[in-house]
Amino acid sequence: MNRFSKVVPAVLFMLACGGGDSAERGVIQNKGSDTLVNVAQAWAEEYGAVNPTVAVAVSGGGSGTGISSLINGTVDIANSSRAMRQSEIDEAHERGVEPMQHVVGFDALAIFLHPDNPISSMTKDQLASIYGEGGDFDTWSQLGVSVPGCSSDEIVRVSRQNNSGTYAYFQGAVLDDGEFRLGSRDMNGSSEVVDLVANTPCAIGYSGLAYATDHVAMPCVQIGDADCVLPSVATALDGTYPIARPLLMYTAGEPTGMVAEYMDWILGSVGQCIIVEKGYAPSSEVTCG
Repeated sequence: MNRFSKVVPAVLFMLACGGGDSAERGVIQNKGSDTLVNVAQAWAEEYGAVNPTVAVAVSGGGSGTGISSLINGTVDIANSSRAMRQSEIDEAHERGVEPMQHVVGFDALAIFLHPDNPISSMTKDQLASIYGEGGDFDTWSQLGVSVPGCSSDEIVRVSRQNNSGTYAYFQGAVLDDGEFRLGSRDMNGSSEVVDLVANTPCAIGYSGLAYATDHVAMPCVQIGDADCVLPSVATALDGTYPIARPLLMYTAGEPTGMVAEYMDWILGSVGQCIIVEKGYAPSSEVTCG
């Protein structure tokens, strides 16, 4: 690993149309990762004030959706919380597209538990036994705890749909590219994962740290003999959190014109301070007021 949805219609309308002068504005189409959609919308709104001649139309749908749209030539920038697969790169090349990867930040992939769950630490092996095919952890008592409000003792597995980059990253980092067990509750978006876990004492879920709320608990995560580390912006940036990942934007080749200017702004101090405000780690050290 290198060091390393939902669009509100009114927001998208304003960004794309900008009142009555939309014919004079350039429009950048930006689509993909649900993990990145909130910060992408924040970038787009702020950039509209910085450069009123450019509107950025943001939509989600998952990393796979954004990458497919870039390959098909229907977007300028694809947001992704996973690296492109070789099959996707090959398809892009067949269509004359040379994908260029831009690391725009880092995210700690947090494990979410109901706040009444007494577990404060988890290992990769435990997570794989809960989520992975062939795993044999089905009840919380198998992990040595009794969860208040969970009379069935069942571990309710909350996951993401398979077009999600978060799903793909968890599969690689935690399941070692093995298959997920059947029977999980697969959510469309990160906020839905958090909401379900917050309201279900028996549940466990995973998603980006930026979607954490006061209504869920997050255990530290341990791999092998390493320390158990809590997810945070700092531990994502310094690489000590074991399931941290880069947040990516893809363009079709080296960006030019207004897309290049927008990418430079995102990777500059203002854009990077926005990603920090949204709960992610910046792509490089930055001082924010």
